[in-house]
Amino acid sequence: MAVDIISVKDLVKVYGDVRAVDGISFGVEKGEVFAFLGPNGAGKTTTVEIIETIRDATSGDISILGMDVKKNRSEILKRIGVLPQEFSSFDRLTVEETLKYYAALFCTVCDINKLIDLVNLEEHRNKLYINLSGGLKQRVGIAVALVNDPEIIFLDEPTTGLDPRARHDVWEVIKGLKKEGKTVFLTTHYMEEAEVLADYIAIISKGKIIAYGTTTELIDKHFKTVNVTIKGGSAGVGELASKMGMAVQSMNNGNITVEAAGNEQIVEFLNALKANNISYLSMDIRKPNLEDLFLMLTGEALVEQKEAPK
Repeated sequence: MAVDIISVKDLVKVYGDVRAVDGISFGVEKGEVFAFLGPNGAGKTTTVEIIETIRDATSGDISILGMDVKKNRSEILKRIGVLPQEFSSFDRLTVEETLKYYAALFCTVCDINKLIDLVNLEEHRNKLYINLSGGLKQRVGIAVALVNDPEIIFLDEPTTGLDPRARHDVWEVIKGLKKEGKTVFLTTHYMEEAEVLADYIAIISKGKIIAYGTTTELIDKHFKTVNVTIKGGSAGVGELASKMGMAVQSMNNGNITVEAAGNEQIVEFLNALKANNISYLSMDIRKPNLEDLFLMLTGEALVEQKEAPK
């Protein structure tokens, strides 16, 4: 049976009259990518900072690598790595010099060449930090968080502000970390990022965990239908769907979106359209995704904005 490498039990953090974190519990297993999601002010940043030993909890128990964070802070810090939001380094140091500097700062010996290769920076190793693109700077930040060869790495919004290509490059680095056996604790505002990378997801809202599981588990639990959009359909599409017990969501510009109970009903609908000589230009089948789930559960969408300081 797998043992949690991060264990959070009944965590509470109170600021005056505000209960920022309200008795949450969850676990993260060794070697997985765990995504922690929540709208601004939900308690996400506070929770992560407590786990990282930056803040103290009001009550509750947290263990990292089997050690209590209150009793073993110095030992835990040696074995975790942290990439904060908006990582920045020294403009006039090269990539290689930057990693050597941080390795010396943390009094650790690391294989700089292996580290540079891991984050795909070999062709940029002699470039000054100031001359790197945003995506390359983030990869340097991840490398800095790895100089002590941590077992757990915390990545706080690692792709915020990056263009799609740079974002995907960082994703590949994170996938590489998992292949290396690292445990990755990821916070992100990008639902696609969590869907692509995370083994498990937790969603926090108003200080409480409101969803926990794999993307597939969560989608299957909260959504029982699939949206089917008929584009350029002739008259009778909506009426036929209603007769088959399919809810009509919208009708505009000749397009009709209906809800199907699953693949079997979609096939029945297609056969019925054909049998009734109802023509259409195209059909789009869309299953609900993590963003739909987040919006449904929290009532708001994630935006690229820092949580207000507590």
